[in-house]
Amino acid sequence: METSTDRVLGNRLQLMQPRDGYRAAIDPVLLAAAVPAKSGERVLDLGCGVGTAALCLAGRVAGVAVHGIDLQPALVALAVRNAAANGLADRASFESGDLLGFKDRAFDHVLANPPYLARATASISPNPIKAMANVEGDAKLTDWVACAIAAAKDGGSVTFIHRADRAPELRACMMLGLGSLHLLPLLPRADAAAKRILLQGIKGAPAGFQECAPWPLHEADGTFTAATQAILRDAAALPLRAPA
Repeated sequence: METSTDRVLGNRLQLMQPRDGYRAAIDPVLLAAAVPAKSGERVLDLGCGVGTAALCLAGRVAGVAVHGIDLQPALVALAVRNAAANGLADRASFESGDLLGFKDRAFDHVLANPPYLARATASISPNPIKAMANVEGDAKLTDWVACAIAAAKDGGSVTFIHRADRAPELRACMMLGLGSLHLLPLLPRADAAAKRILLQGIKGAPAGFQECAPWPLHEADGTFTAATQAILRDAAALPLRAPA
């Protein structure tokens, strides 16, 4: 597999990833920024790929331990190499496996950037890496959410990034085991409809739902907003709720 090395978080983090097929964009960076992790806590990244979200979080929050699982061994191998290349091997671990069989139940936070497309309605790419990243396989969205909820401790957060048009489905799944849901619409620009959303819930919290003020990603001229630049270049957090 041919690879390239790219940099994120204002060159703080270097990532080796496949040159062809799925390549990490801003979604996993935004996802990592939304996780309210603190030093000493354990975080699980479901469908970790080359480790982008997990390593962004470990790079942003000192003392956080991250673990990732992905179905594709080749991507997991790159995630391990990326952790070492960024001096995070002592706090980042990755394994190849199916989330349908994942049994660890001791995480303070769980994050996921699952395939966005349901298989029944998707046009599947001939590139297997891209196909598995974009289109649901045996694990459907309900399975992703169920695994995330099961892996989180009581009081722990579960955070997903997904397509805006699947927000009602994602919300319904998360309501089955999480409370205090907070949804953040991510707008391409202030005058456009959301294409992505972040949705976060707390295990064991009372039922509830709040939609946060929309977050424009770009200015009218196509440049990132200052707030988005702070996340992508300065490793700022993207809190979905007020600090406890």
